[in-house]
Amino acid sequence: MPILVEIVTPERRIVSEEVEMVTLPGIMGQMGVLRGHEPLLSTLDIGEIVLHRPGGEQHSIAVHGGVAEVRPNKVTVLADIAEDAESIDVARAEAALQRAREMMENREAGQYDPTAVAALRRSNLRLKVAQRRRRRSGPQFQDNAEA
Repeated sequence: MPILVEIVTPERRIVSEEVEMVTLPGIMGQMGVLRGHEPLLSTLDIGEIVLHRPGGEQHSIAVHGGVAEVRPNKVTVLADIAEDAESIDVARAEAALQRAREMMENREAGQYDPTAVAALRRSNLRLKVAQRRRRRSGPQFQDNAEA
């Protein structure tokens, strides 16, 4: 039996669909949710939400913090930022990754820079989710440079 998943940000609704299962990046680790799950409220980490659709198809969404409310028949995610795999600009994500690496390299030796670490995690996540889309799309996906 399916479970309804709604993912919203302050700007818009990203997803509202029924799926077989949803995997969420909780701050204590990944959690899978099926219909009938016990009620739960969890803070989300920077990570990947995976919607497991019928027939084994998976759909990835990058999320950058927020909260998830789980009820037996519905999961509601209120995300600070969420990006559907199809909407991720790979060139922009690669540029952000380079800037984050430079921030890490330019910090004082032995100093922890939480801003740089978070930027690095977000950039890596965007690229990971975009690359999953490419693999699932198969050979028909082409970069504009190759077309």
